[in-house]
Amino acid sequence: MIKWIFILLAVAAIAALLGFGTISGAALTGAKILIGIVLVLFILVLLGVIAIFD
Repeated sequence: MIKWIFILLAVAAIAALLGFGTISGAALTGAKILIGIVLVLFILVLLGVIAIFD
């Protein structure tokens, strides 16, 4: 998932430099959503709600 976040951030940066605001905004929104999902999963793992190693 981290790989997808970096890809979307790179797409957003390149699109912004080239003047494609709509594409940049969409890619940035996707990256924000994925970052939120990763943070929620990380907190759940820290609290022990989700056990990675059984």
